[in-house]
Amino acid sequence: MKKVLFISFISILLTSCNTGPKPIHYGTDMCYSCTMTIVDKRHAAEIVTRKGKVFKFDATECMINHIKTVDTSSIGSYLTVDYTKPELLIDATKATFLITEQIPSPMGAYLSAFENPKDADSVQAKKGGNIYSWNKLLSTLKNNTQ
Repeated sequence: MKKVLFISFISILLTSCNTGPKPIHYGTDMCYSCTMTIVDKRHAAEIVTRKGKVFKFDATECMINHIKTVDTSSIGSYLTVDYTKPELLIDATKATFLITEQIPSPMGAYLSAFENPKDADSVQAKKGGNIYSWNKLLSTLKNNTQ
């Protein structure tokens, strides 16, 4: 009996300590940075802290503006939605970004993310703009305020 209770306790403990991303509820969740309702399924973003706290954003540029104001050592992951796969959160630090005025984003930075660099290249060929890695994007937007 003690063994069953112990296993049950450990199972509950492990499932309650989820430090991963949480689904974005479009039309209901609000951006942590600007408080707009998150509705655009191609541009949302999310931060998950090392302790599992989740911050949701209506656009990657809102997430970037937020990280300018916090101690980033507490952040476990930066996530952004893949423009070609609406609602799919991907690792922002590994994403390829495109800024083109042909694709509006919620906060006006014209910023879209792609998991596959070839997808970004394909969209860029049709829509123009400039391609960025995560680090290049951060340095480009570092002094820019939205």
